[in-house]
Amino acid sequence: METRISEIADGVFRLSTFIPDVPPTGLCFNQFLIRGDEPLLFHTGMRGLFPLVREAVAELAAPSSLRWISFGHYEADECGSMNEWLAIAPTAEVAHGMTAAAVSLNDQADRAPRVLQHGEAIDLGGKRARYLDTPHVPHGWEAGLIYEETTGTLLCGDLFTQYGACDDTTESDIVAAAIAGEDIANYSALNPAMGATLRKLAELKPRTLALMHGPAFTGDGAAALTALADDYDRRLRAKARALGLH
Repeated sequence: METRISEIADGVFRLSTFIPDVPPTGLCFNQFLIRGDEPLLFHTGMRGLFPLVREAVAELAAPSSLRWISFGHYEADECGSMNEWLAIAPTAEVAHGMTAAAVSLNDQADRAPRVLQHGEAIDLGGKRARYLDTPHVPHGWEAGLIYEETTGTLLCGDLFTQYGACDDTTESDIVAAAIAGEDIANYSALNPAMGATLRKLAELKPRTLALMHGPAFTGDGAAALTALADDYDRRLRAKARALGLH
């Protein structure tokens, strides 16, 4: 395996490793490094990927200089190697919302995490990372995302997951592939708030959507988020009808 590096917005880098044996057609695992006076790594990858991710980060910044570690939710591919990073970056802190800290990170992180309130921003020095609570979107009650304000980049976590090898960046439609990915894995926690949460994210009008499992999308991020919200609404209505609730 190899980890590819691409700059998807000014000072925002995608580190991508394709793992072909994830059924049915393989899956990309992406981390994102935001360079600044206080660099932030969004997603760490699993512990087994740590050597590859560390080498990729080292091409962009000294791994020991990492200041912030964040991720969408508590799961191995999102934060499996956070303690390895804490060990080599002496000033690094894990930064996440209150729920993630309370239910997992206060126990699992080797250093106490920085608890972020919804809408709170961290000044990275040249970049600003705003934390957004997104409970159960797409799954996990502790879910949250990061919006890099200066470049208009939304770090999407598992939203828009697509299977198979992919380009580093795309300006093409990402919604159809995300719908197909949901049909394959049923990975989202369908709930009445999903559509509203995604439409609230769309109000940011992001210019780049940084997908954890897929290419980085540049273009009308608001339209993509709204279309995904419409599909989740459709799924929720179908599930309600199947259960005799609608």
